[in-house]
Amino acid sequence: MRMSQASDKDTVCAIATPPGKGGVGIIRISGSSALSIAKQVASVDVILPRKAHFSSFKRSDELIDTGLLLYFPGPNSFTGEDVVELQTHGSPVVLNQLLALINDLGGRLAEPGEFSKRAFLNNKLDLVQAEAIADLINANTEMAAKNAQNSLQGAFSNHINALLAKIIGLRILVEAAIDFPEEEIDFVSEHDVLGQLQIIINETEQTLRQATQGQIIQEGLTVALIGAPNAGKSSLLNELSGLEKAIVTDIPGTTRDTLETVVNIKGVPVTFVDTAGLRHTDDIIEQAGIQRALNTLKRAQLVLFLIDSSTVNTESISLFELLPTDLAEACLQHPFIGVSNKIDLLTQPAPYIQEATNNIPIAAKLGLNIGQLEQAIIDAVQLYPESEHLFSARQRHISALQATLAALRCGLNQLRGYAASELLAEDLRLAQQAINSITGEFTNDDLLGEIFSSFCIGK
Repeated sequence: MRMSQASDKDTVCAIATPPGKGGVGIIRISGSSALSIAKQVASVDVILPRKAHFSSFKRSDELIDTGLLLYFPGPNSFTGEDVVELQTHGSPVVLNQLLALINDLGGRLAEPGEFSKRAFLNNKLDLVQAEAIADLINANTEMAAKNAQNSLQGAFSNHINALLAKIIGLRILVEAAIDFPEEEIDFVSEHDVLGQLQIIINETEQTLRQATQGQIIQEGLTVALIGAPNAGKSSLLNELSGLEKAIVTDIPGTTRDTLETVVNIKGVPVTFVDTAGLRHTDDIIEQAGIQRALNTLKRAQLVLFLIDSSTVNTESISLFELLPTDLAEACLQHPFIGVSNKIDLLTQPAPYIQEATNNIPIAAKLGLNIGQLEQAIIDAVQLYPESEHLFSARQRHISALQATLAALRCGLNQLRGYAASELLAEDLRLAQQAINSITGEFTNDDLLGEIFSSFCIGK
């Protein structure tokens, strides 16, 4: 179970503003000794809660700086403990002097994410909201920031808590029927257990889809640009990025290494990876580039396969005609868009790749149909970044939802196939345990350490 208060009673401190020089620098202190330390550092005689006090900050009689002091008594503070903030000029020298003084007076330098961790341990926010703080700080697009803010305000947690309440309610019903078997005759039909379970499964699937979209918007989408040499991958990369990042020549095999470019498409950070042309070759360096292209395929979430449409004399072509079997199968492990390039050179309709889920004709050097291709990329992974109901999510959330869904489906099969309410009760217990791990109701210390170690110091 979650602890009601932080296990570490130390008073912690940290610089809360980014490294470097600035107009203002902030030091945050949290813990039972925060106020007493502040009184020894500041020149203010009476420190009132939630009021900005102009103050000098001194070591003995030596002035370090002047600025503002704010005091937020617990539990009505971010961490749930007494919190003091010192706002000074943003000089690294001044900030480090004050930090050293606070340490000498009994403070301890905070670990990464320790302020947010204490807020979680003191029930000021749940684990999803704590993670949303880091996601908001690290957001690379407006949509990612909006989704993180939604999670911070409780959008994701509300979804999870609503699902949890329904799982618990059904679990209580099932276990009551087991404990009182004389009432079990019409148990399934009378309470529509199958119907309730199916509704929970449907809602869990919907939450999983939203979480998956939220993760992609937060962490980005990796798209591999694959194709034969001289198909125009580098030209397309340059057009998408608006920069001349890739060398473009008429010589096949120019690209030997992978080249990555991040492009914001409809609020989604998309990393395009330009790879070496896929073909059989005796060139050792080109072979190494092709192997890197195959490694890129393993981590990509979407493949764009480019063909030089001016060299294809048929209306359609199979990927297995363009590539050896092993390379073609590697491409087909992902959502797959066929891209017919150089259509400006055609006098007939552009050819399409038979196995592709979508085919887009373009002229990369002229920028023709690039907007259509960008929309196809978003559609291929079923992203709806304009939705008002998305939230930031992480892989651990998705894994927990997948475990929840697996347990619920197993329970449904047990009930349909064997009318086994005892087995359903166990699957509901496993589903409850899995979904509880998302907000942190049941979370081990190792996971907490892993999560908060990724935060910046001072947050």
